Amino acid sequence: MLGRDTMSDGGAVLPWLVIRQDDNGNRYRVGRYATQAEAQKIADKLDSRGHKQLYWVERLGQSARS
Repeated sequence: MLGRDTMSDGGAVLPWLVIRQDDNGNRYRVGRYATQAEAQKIADKLDSRGHKQLYWVERLGQSARS
């Protein structure tokens, strides 16, 4: 049985997160995705808008930025 942290409401496994960090260092989960490639595509699209926010991809349970 998979842990609930890897499940969406529909039961699909969505272990890849897109995270946004604003100018003040606050972090927000933008979305959850099934594959790293899918999550990276969204992060790249958001990042290309040229705002001051940072976007990155991380796997559930593996924070890349502490």
